[in-house]
Amino acid sequence: MDTSVVIPAINEERSLEQVLAAIPYDVVTEIILVDGGSTDSTVSVAKRAGALVVHEPRRGYGIACATGVEQASGEVVVFMDADGADDPAQIHDIISPLKEGKADMVLGSRLAGHIAPGAMPWHQRFGNWISAALIRGLYGLKITDLSPFRAVRRGKLLELDMQEMTYGWPTEMITKGARRGWRIVEIPVNYHPRLAGESKISGTLHGTLLATYSILWTIFRYVRA
Repeated sequence: MDTSVVIPAINEERSLEQVLAAIPYDVVTEIILVDGGSTDSTVSVAKRAGALVVHEPRRGYGIACATGVEQASGEVVVFMDADGADDPAQIHDIISPLKEGKADMVLGSRLAGHIAPGAMPWHQRFGNWISAALIRGLYGLKITDLSPFRAVRRGKLLELDMQEMTYGWPTEMITKGARRGWRIVEIPVNYHPRLAGESKISGTLHGTLLATYSILWTIFRYVRA
């Protein structure tokens, strides 16, 4: 089962090299770095590591992920961030239920796993908790986190006709998948402080508010879709 890893990135040169070096190449077929217009050495770092670099000038987390899916050749697509907060070694765990035919999508739950001190600010932790609670209540899906670190069958994902091209993209995948009866499972994962810089979402008030609005809007939008 070929596996593609999609990593959206903008100016992540200080963390990207370490992230790419930690990816388990024994189970990963290709790495796709979707660059959103980096002005540092992000692109050259990715190319040196053998990643396929795709340039996406349109802004939006969902757009970057969707572009990566279009370029991917693997039957399974893993999404992860470039900041080093996720543990690439756990790709093994993320894709196992898919390879064993037990799931259509696997979510890596930070809230069910270990969150290192300083890795997740309280407002991000609370936002994930309340969003997961809404999904449990409205969709009957027993999850604890909306983590972007996840794996999904590419063919199933392409059937969803994804529309949320900003921070609501991962949530749309969950809600639409739940509505279609996907087998969605969750496994605990470790979460670390980002290796360098500040988060573009939880690190700023604007990013936090925009992400919160997008996630909540998406949860309620697809309840009766």
